[in-house]
Formats: sequence, structure tokens, C-alpha cells
Amino acid sequence: MEHQKLTHLKDLEAESIYILREVAAQFERPSLLFSGGKDSIVMAHLAYKAFYPAKIPFPFVHIDTGHNFEETITYRDELVNRLGATLIVGSVEESIRQGRVFEEKGYSASRNKLQTTTLLDTLEEHQFDAALGGARRDEEKARAKERFFSHRDEFGQWDPKNQRPELWNIFNGKKREGEHFRIFPISNWTEMDVWQYILHENIVLPSLYYTHEREVFERDGSIYAALSAIPRKPTEKVKLRRVRCRTIGDITCTGLTLSAANSLEEIISEIAGSRVTERGGRTDDRRSEAAMEDRKKAGYF
Repeated sequence: MEHQKLTHLKDLEAESIYILREVAAQFERPSLLFSGGKDSIVMAHLAYKAFYPAKIPFPFVHIDTGHNFEETITYRDELVNRLGATLIVGSVEESIRQGRVFEEKGYSASRNKLQTTTLLDTLEEHQFDAALGGARRDEEKARAKERFFSHRDEFGQWDPKNQRPELWNIFNGKKREGEHFRIFPISNWTEMDVWQYILHENIVLPSLYYTHEREVFERDGSIYAALSAIPRKPTEKVKLRRVRCRTIGDITCTGLTLSAANSLEEIISEIAGSRVTERGGRTDDRRSEAAMEDRKKAGYF
């Protein structure tokens, strides 16, 4: 059984590395979208293996909302330095100052949606013709509709009804001037695959993924970090709880999980017994029935 698991992971790794090398061969200015979450960390690890001993031949692009966990930014900088990679940061704060986007108001305000404009501006500024992402088909129903090579028009928009066939591992990266592609090398991975691969490859993760004590509060059945980025209602009381992140994004939409998992083995065991999806604590997905698909059509990750 253990041999079968390792074979399965090696097959997934080989497929992803093949796609990464295809991107390097087909596109002039590719980039890797890096959020500091486990999927983008696995993507960085795969890119390192795909091109070793040469350096990763494209820069990392992080869209910084200004509401990131401090641990995420620290990890990002350490990883980029360790890999000798180039980092480009697009700032949502700067987009707000320039009047490109407008800050949401209220208790449920989030900068998550504002990232789309900053991302598209960053891709255009640096003339990237491909952006690698760590999205997986098992995460969410809109992401299940994506191809490995997902075409975006000159406005950065995605049409889920107009996608190219991908037969026999042949990928069509042809595009018109101003268009680009989003590339998803780990589309076929599951959340469990990602965690088992992290364990097998001994990949270092931000401390947020492991159980730690943090001041939190509850809202609408979810647990959030009690930080200044999230205004609290008078009835929302702060408590000290043992929690961890199952997925990491903007502070304002990242729900935390009550947990005692302090190791990768314990995390894998916890997830195997969970009946809540990985993005079940993400409030950005709950804004409407088609929240993710609407954001993706507009140019979101």
C-alpha cells in the first residue's frame, strides 16, 4: 500500500513537472503566482525540481492585500531567498491609493476581491504571457472547470464555455496579442495528495498550518483571528483557542480550524476524518452560489 501511494505521488509529480517545462518552452514571459499557501509552496518546490540545477526561470508574483498574516510574509521572503528566486509584489494598498479599486466598508469587508485588479495590472505591467497557479480541481466547483492551460482574453477574463481540448498531454499555448494563460500544473492533485507529498518531500511550511494558540472570535459558525484587519461586532468576544490554518489567504476571509495537530502525520489523519471541505471556512466563497466562478471570469486566480 505504501508503495502504491508513493507511485501515485510520483505520477502526479511527473505530470506537474512536465507541464512546468512545457510552460518554460512555450511562453516568453511566464510567472508563478505565489500566495504563501501550501499549494503555491508545493508549486515552488516542483519548479525547483523541474529546472534544477539551474535556477527557476520565471519570477514569483505575490499579490499583497496588506491584510496578510505576518507569518506568511516572513515565510515568503525566506523561501524566495533560499531558492534564489525573483519576487515581484503587486500591492492592493497601492491600487486603493491610485483609485484603481475602492475599499469595502463594514464588518464583512474584505480586500480579497480587490486582488483581481491588482493582479491584472501586475501581469500587464510586466507583460507576463502566462501565470502559473496552484489551484486544484477538487477545491471548488468553478476550479473543476479549468483546463491545465486556461486561456484569458485581452481583458484577463475567463470563459468557462470556451476552452481548448487537452488530449494526449498536448497543450495549446497559442494566443493573440494582449492575451495570456493561467496554468494549473497540480489540477489533478487532491488536498490529501498535497499533504502526503509535503510529508514525503519534507517541505517546510509556515507555522500557521500547525496548531498554535491564538486570540480568535466566532462569526457565522466560523473562527477568525482577532486582528485589526477584521472589525469586530460588540457581541463578538475574543477567546484564546488552539487553532491552525487549513488554507491560507487574506486574513479577512480565512477561517481557522480548532485543532491539536502538531505534525504532518497528525494533519493528514485529521483531514482524512474531516467532513468539512478545505475551503469550508473561506467567507469569500460563501458570498454567492457562484462566487468563485464570478471572480474567475473577471480575472481572479
